[in-house]
Amino acid sequence: MTKKIIKYILSAALLVFLCYNAVYFKKLDEVKKASTVSKFDAIKYARKYYNAVIPIAGKSIEYNKLLSLLTSNPEKTFADHSHALGIGNIKYFLVQGKGTIKSVNESSITVLIKTDSAEALVNIATEFVFGNAIRDASGIIKLNEFSSTSDLNNVSAEINKIIRDEVLPPFTAKAKPGDAITFSGAIELNKKNLNTEGIEVVPVAINVIQ
Repeated sequence: MTKKIIKYILSAALLVFLCYNAVYFKKLDEVKKASTVSKFDAIKYARKYYNAVIPIAGKSIEYNKLLSLLTSNPEKTFADHSHALGIGNIKYFLVQGKGTIKSVNESSITVLIKTDSAEALVNIATEFVFGNAIRDASGIIKLNEFSSTSDLNNVSAEINKIIRDEVLPPFTAKAKPGDAITFSGAIELNKKNLNTEGIEVVPVAINVIQ
């Protein structure tokens, strides 16, 4: 065997060795496991947020008082009590109150709220719970917590699912006209085109007073 052939064989062997060590193969299930570990858990985040927002909503502004403030000084009321993650005129408020069910409708209940100084009717959603009202109304969520809009939207979806699956069924199963109830929840208002007629509350908590 000539030196030229030996040199060629050694060069080829070295090339194969380098290529083999340069390429690192992982099992597919290991790759999937690694990607799962770093994936944002919207369900866990939503649960933690919901548990945190319950006491905040329970101490929020009384519904009739908010209506009065919006009439007398809307600019200050929005500044003091509303929140939103995005820019624009759509803002969200946390409210709470106590009242009497006037009617049970297909997708909501109508409640009469009486206080010392005022009374008002409000609709509370019992069927179609969606959107970002509960997520944004507290002001405790910050945009920089999320790496993508998708994660942020998934949090809204999971919060709303908690309301639909856990909060509303025990209430709607027994609620009827004439029942006294307590509630806390979130509302959406347009700062530029303010309309306080037909406001709908997305409930955070709602209970019949025994």
